Amino acid sequence: MPVAIERTPDGRRLCVNRSIRAPRDDAWDLLVDTKQWPAWGPSVSAVESSDRYVETGTTGRVKTPVGIRVPFEIASCADYRWTWRVAEMPATGHRVDGDENGCRAVFEMPLLAAGYAPVCQRALGRIERLLTG
Repeated sequence: MPVAIERTPDGRRLCVNRSIRAPRDDAWDLLVDTKQWPAWGPSVSAVESSDRYVETGTTGRVKTPVGIRVPFEIASCADYRWTWRVAEMPATGHRVDGDENGCRAVFEMPLLAAGYAPVCQRALGRIERLLTG
């Protein structure tokens, strides 16, 4: 699973990605559906959200596996990419790029959050399983 530093609309980010043999729109639908976040997000066990499908300005709370509820706000959502702030701190970006075999799901994180990369890798594996069975 490739990991690289990329320039994003939010500046330089550490990006973890996985090519998935599934349509780009299917992957995008999974990423923006808050009811699906616990199925693929290792750090999310439940979600309360103002919108089921995120858009810029969506707010809510995620519950972590240890029971802590943390507020979030979607900072941007457009062109197969969304970013959020968790507890008022910039957090991961999520995007889906087109790929010759389907799509490429990418998680972007601030360089100082490199320790979160293994969690993102696990999430990408779950996303692939959900999309491909």
